Amino acid sequence: MPHLTVHLPEDRLAGKEPLLIAALTDAIVDVYGDWARDHVSIRLSAVPAGRFARGGRAVDASASVVLGVRAGVFDRPDAAQITTRLGTALTDAITRAVGDDLRAGTMVELVASPPERTFVGGAPTA
Repeated sequence: MPHLTVHLPEDRLAGKEPLLIAALTDAIVDVYGDWARDHVSIRLSAVPAGRFARGGRAVDASASVVLGVRAGVFDRPDAAQITTRLGTALTDAITRAVGDDLRAGTMVELVASPPERTFVGGAPTA
């Protein structure tokens, strides 16, 4: 089950939630296939002004995406292509929905979870 946590500047996110949710879901589907659509879980977090920083200074053109993925994705022969596609697709989704000026400041982090460490509704997803 692909699960994303997305942090964006509060003033940039407000009112764009439906568009962003659709764009992020489509990005995951573009990489994994249509089977993933109903399993995509997204949490949007609005970050107040002055709470994103780079190089010791506050910035307003940053975004952070953390995508929980099965650890096995890194063991596949095509792992480099899959992970690159995820990073590109999610960055593109953010910029389409919120603004292209966020591209350079968008960080996508893929976090691996073994299936026995991921639970939904209290049950393992393995």
